[in-house]
Amino acid sequence: MTAYTTLISAPELQALHAARAPLFVFDCSFDLAQPLLGGQQYLQGHIPGALHADLDRHLSAAPGRARASGGRHPLPAREDFAAWLASIGFANGMQAVVYDQSGVNYCVRLWWMLKWAGHEAVAVLDGGLPAWKAAGGALAQGQEAARTPGGFALGAPLARLIRVDEVQAQLGSAGQTVIDARAPARYRGEVEPLDPVAGHIPGALNRPFTQNLADDGRLKSAAQLRAEFSALLDGRPADSVVHQCGSGVTATPNLLAMEVAGLGRTALFAGSWSEWCADPARPVERG
Repeated sequence: MTAYTTLISAPELQALHAARAPLFVFDCSFDLAQPLLGGQQYLQGHIPGALHADLDRHLSAAPGRARASGGRHPLPAREDFAAWLASIGFANGMQAVVYDQSGVNYCVRLWWMLKWAGHEAVAVLDGGLPAWKAAGGALAQGQEAARTPGGFALGAPLARLIRVDEVQAQLGSAGQTVIDARAPARYRGEVEPLDPVAGHIPGALNRPFTQNLADDGRLKSAAQLRAEFSALLDGRPADSVVHQCGSGVTATPNLLAMEVAGLGRTALFAGSWSEWCADPARPVERG
């Protein structure tokens, strides 16, 4: 079976379902303003067999547990993440597919985390649940039956995690290009609804993650994404890029878009602005 490693279309996912391929689908629907909404949306309608992966409960470190990053949505330790995957029946030989109900947003966090856990066969459903429904895909309601625990084993990380001290040490260096995925007003420091300090990391470029989507909610073409990122980088090497946002979630769509564009797998500063601005000694830029 051909592994899908970046995007998968709704018809391609339907074909995997029909072929009874070893498959695990994750519904990552979430809403920062209403943290319980994603779970409610999942119960109201999801791809048959999909499990709900909640940003707060499953894709962030639990209180009192080890953290692999700082910020408002700290990454769990890789070992804790692997234990959760095994407990829900996920195994190394499966094709993982992730989606949410708002295009390409929260689900890319799990796409990145699976790469970070050493699992390459994970793809984002292009266009999310709306694309599935538009392709005639069926929906299920309520909870899915629990699966038998699996045997997921961590592999060498296939994604690069950057920590706050590394970002700070490389400020102003030609070897680091920070791309901030937040909305322009937050990047410029005009508003800050979530964190205690407004502004951005000095020298960071702004690429709102929503700019990766076409009008139909799917990712733009590889050629268009490549042109747009190349214009943003303006000669800076793609392999110098470190992605960040507010808390390490919406930065991941930019990372996915660069990979789809053929610009390689770039790095993620998962603690992002929420970790950066927590220390008043770190410099802040506005405008």
